[in-house]
Amino acid sequence: MKLKLVCSLLLGAGLSMAAEGYMDGVEYFRADQPEEAAIILNNTLSQPGTDQATSYYYLGQIALKQGDKSGAKAMFDKGVAADAANAYNYVGLGALALRNGDDKAAEDYFKKAKGLAKKDADILTEIPRAYFEADPVKYAKEIDKWLADIKKMTKNMAPAPFILEGDRLAPVNVGEAAGMYEMAATFDHESKNAQDAHPEAYVKYSRVIFKVNERAAIDKLRELLTYQPNSALVQRELAEKLYDANQLTNAAKQYEAYIQNPNSFQKDKQRLVGLLFFAQRYPESYDLATKILTEDPGNFYMERMQFYNKKAMGDTIAAVNAAETLLANPKAQVNSQDYTQYGELLTDMGKDSLAIVMYENAVRVDPEKTSLLKDLSQAYNHGLRFQDAADTMQKYVDLQGGDVDANDLLALALRWNALASAQQKLENPEWQASSEKALAAINRVYEMTPTHPLVLNHRARILLVGNQNEINDLVAQADLETLAALDSDPANRDSRQAIYVQVLGRLGNYYVTNKNMDEARKMFQRFYDIQPSEDLKAYIETLK
Repeated sequence: MKLKLVCSLLLGAGLSMAAEGYMDGVEYFRADQPEEAAIILNNTLSQPGTDQATSYYYLGQIALKQGDKSGAKAMFDKGVAADAANAYNYVGLGALALRNGDDKAAEDYFKKAKGLAKKDADILTEIPRAYFEADPVKYAKEIDKWLADIKKMTKNMAPAPFILEGDRLAPVNVGEAAGMYEMAATFDHESKNAQDAHPEAYVKYSRVIFKVNERAAIDKLRELLTYQPNSALVQRELAEKLYDANQLTNAAKQYEAYIQNPNSFQKDKQRLVGLLFFAQRYPESYDLATKILTEDPGNFYMERMQFYNKKAMGDTIAAVNAAETLLANPKAQVNSQDYTQYGELLTDMGKDSLAIVMYENAVRVDPEKTSLLKDLSQAYNHGLRFQDAADTMQKYVDLQGGDVDANDLLALALRWNALASAQQKLENPEWQASSEKALAAINRVYEMTPTHPLVLNHRARILLVGNQNEINDLVAQADLETLAALDSDPANRDSRQAIYVQVLGRLGNYYVTNKNMDEARKMFQRFYDIQPSEDLKAYIETLK
């Protein structure tokens, strides 16, 4: 499974961050991931080497995106106080003025920023971006003029204006947007200064082309990784794209490298736990889940993965203990898969009654997932609750309407037949109604697959129960039909040996009952050829 099941296992996972490298926060913001950016920027604010004024600017922009104008102003003001010569925060105050409808004040702030920025294309491009974020249609002329001036000033060699052009085009023309991002990436990789790097050009290019060319998207990120091997954004984005491309083994390796970065997120470590699990690296997945739990006790996502890993490793007692820990966690968002996994474990342990409770819980928490009714029916069947097993499977089949699968109809037929057999033993007259339901279901399967030996054999057995386990002409005819289907493929002699001996045994007894010893000997001789025994050999001799 792909497993977008990894996501379902870890949905809602929290974030944690080691404080290091404020530029990672800047890169995350520029790559349209403000939540991650805020965590890094806040955690690195007081770190030596952090440009606080720049950090405050991006924190203000994050607040502005969230509609928190007062919070944004507070951040921009702090940025000015930290470094009045840093042009970024004047751009921020201008962006805020635009949001407040004061275009004149915005122009004044932008003029101030331009005077301080000189020929810094990154800062100057934030001005047309402010217009773009405020209203791309209303301020189209302003955006065009600023971009034209910046490109002319930089001789069309700066990445930032081309990235903004890509952002403008992305909603309407993916191809042209990709071209702009690729051009920006071409200019970017020549920069030797990490402060001037624009990994978002590569990231955005990868995102816009991923749906049409996964390989090219991933190759672009691999190229970027050679230029910026320590960038948390780059490491994470590559891991994400490998995951989205269903390259789960490669994604796991990339996540393993990425989580060594101080600016990695706990939710990504948790995703790695899931990837390791699906790569069947169960001990490593378990160990990482356990490590995360030491840092975040009660993290039920990791308790879930401890349970799943121990179950997969065959450590039954540890798996049971882990399952009980998960179910006892008051904060756990227990899902249907947790219950079915535990139910499966309990079934294997022979604890059918407890397993049934788990499957009932699974249906209760996820009633829209009708396939769970099949699991519950099977659990009832294991627990010898044949009436519940048949009723539940019937409910599932009825919900499928005309789209019901032949395998599901076969299961339904067997459930009703098992109930009929149990009722016969109890001399319950309702066995006849159950038997009729079994026959009706198997006949529907028979219509879908009229030559399948397994289906034909089950049909014969259901007819046998319907005749109170006495072989009559109807049962014999069904067995002969099954035998013909078996004989049509020589491979069946080995692959379907069990069906052969059942059919031959019933037919042999039928012919003995009807005093047709020649046919009886033929059937039992074929039985002997497949499964020889001295007793059967002696019995065949008596038929002469």
